[in-house]
Amino acid sequence: MKTAAILALVGCLVTVTEPKVYTRCKLAKIFSRAGLDNYQGFSLGNWICMAYYESHYNTTAQTELEDGSIDYGIFQINSFTWCRRAKLQEKNHCHVACAALITDDLTDAIICAKKIAKETEGMNYWQGWKKHCEGKDLSEWKKGCEVS
Repeated sequence: MKTAAILALVGCLVTVTEPKVYTRCKLAKIFSRAGLDNYQGFSLGNWICMAYYESHYNTTAQTELEDGSIDYGIFQINSFTWCRRAKLQEKNHCHVACAALITDDLTDAIICAKKIAKETEGMNYWQGWKKHCEGKDLSEWKKGCEVS
């Protein structure tokens, strides 16, 4: 009986991060409301295209790189420069824990992505964008979506 109660309590305390994969149109609406459309001169299509090729719209996406750093979340934001894992030597330019970049709430990820676009060479930070989105007609990425 005591064991069952302890297991039940542990079960309540354990939180598993379920991956949230947004649809293209849901992201278009979120990104638009967050002011990403034409932010730093980049259309909404650029942001939607980039998020697709970086994470396939998966908020919990994590990619470990050869240098030991990790790219986090829907925008694949790097731990060495932009967010804090646990190490104090990481630069953490976005002043955010990396764990905050892999939640369903995209607020911190969007704020950090805006900072990256503003403080670096626009969207050139994201290789997925450079390879698949840069210089292309991206109007299809928001086609059929109700964006307010």
